[in-house]
Amino acid sequence: MSRFFRRSEGGARRWPVVAAVVTALAVPATVGVFTTVSAAPVTKAAEAPQGPIGDAFYTPPNPLPPGNNGDVIWWREIPGKAGAKAYLVLYRSESATGQPIAVSGRVFVPQAAWTGSGPRPIVSTAPGTRGIGDSCAPSKYLDYEAPFTDPLLQKGYAIATTDYEGLGTPGTHTYVVGQSEGRSVIDAARAATRLSATGLTAGGPIAFAGYSQGGGGAAWAGELAPSYAPDLNVVGIAAGGTPADLNEVAKSLDGSLGFGFLLLASLGLNSAYPELDLPSYLNDKGKELYATKQGVCVDAVFGYAFQKISDYTTTNPLNVPEWQAKLAENRLGKVKPNAPVFLYHGLVDEIIPLKQAETLRKDYCRAGAKVQWGAFLGEHVTTMAFTAGDVEKFLTDRFAGKAPKNNC
Repeated sequence: MSRFFRRSEGGARRWPVVAAVVTALAVPATVGVFTTVSAAPVTKAAEAPQGPIGDAFYTPPNPLPPGNNGDVIWWREIPGKAGAKAYLVLYRSESATGQPIAVSGRVFVPQAAWTGSGPRPIVSTAPGTRGIGDSCAPSKYLDYEAPFTDPLLQKGYAIATTDYEGLGTPGTHTYVVGQSEGRSVIDAARAATRLSATGLTAGGPIAFAGYSQGGGGAAWAGELAPSYAPDLNVVGIAAGGTPADLNEVAKSLDGSLGFGFLLLASLGLNSAYPELDLPSYLNDKGKELYATKQGVCVDAVFGYAFQKISDYTTTNPLNVPEWQAKLAENRLGKVKPNAPVFLYHGLVDEIIPLKQAETLRKDYCRAGAKVQWGAFLGEHVTTMAFTAGDVEKFLTDRFAGKAPKNNC
């Protein structure tokens, strides 16, 4: 695979780190009508208490305490990284259907004082696929994005990383449901500034970044932010390997190497929208999978390579109007992001089709967004690895206030 890449700007100095990541990754990460929310004034909440230790941290109080989206419910300081402190947070957010939920995540803050102008910038990162079980939450599971986020910490930026809805916290993870993921990414950034222990200040520059499932989460955060979070100063969105059109992604995955991701997506959609009633479409084999695989992590995905929807169903839900409607609600490109966007994709991506990402680029360009597009000669994993320098440069330029590139 390594022969298929274009060395990104800054790639030479990243090569040792990137090579280690490609070696370490056993599997690639993948697949990523919204409600206009009028922003209520955010009042300063009382300092959140420290939460319980262990898995009890992820079980929120019932009912949730009153508050605003992004408020910290409770928190704990956890072991940090070299030169950075780390905090585990449980914060308020909103589901795809507008219900209040608790989401877990982490905040990393460099210990060195910020020497740039204004408040310290924050990158709210949307993780790639970990799975759908609670044990797979990014704050508990393999942090394979650390080689890409650690250089951002070294530049002095803070990092907020969501676990998404239902990863760690109660319920099944709403995998690839963009409207849930985008809100979780946005509210992680808010939570980072509302925990006084971090020393972070509201009103500073914020960027969203992610790849694969995370590319979807970052792009959704960018589309939702103008209405859902007009209080945030969003300066950039970096979204790679983005599942922009779940219908097209599903068709491509059916019968392919990455079919297991399609199984996860069906469970995620059913979790977000129980009225879809996934079990009613399943045959005996599908019902067994539904009953036994709700806690799998990403390492299980390739056990289903080259299988088909018809192997597990009596009726293909992709052909049903109710499922098509929900897939359409979670299609990117219908709303213009206000911040500049860096969209990038592998030319031979075997998991997320390039064509639907190119369509997203066209949709954003037609809407008047500022889009930097990058098509790289790589498949899914190598594209993530060898674009690290490009993403870092894009974010650094946005925080520096430089004019964005626009190659629409």
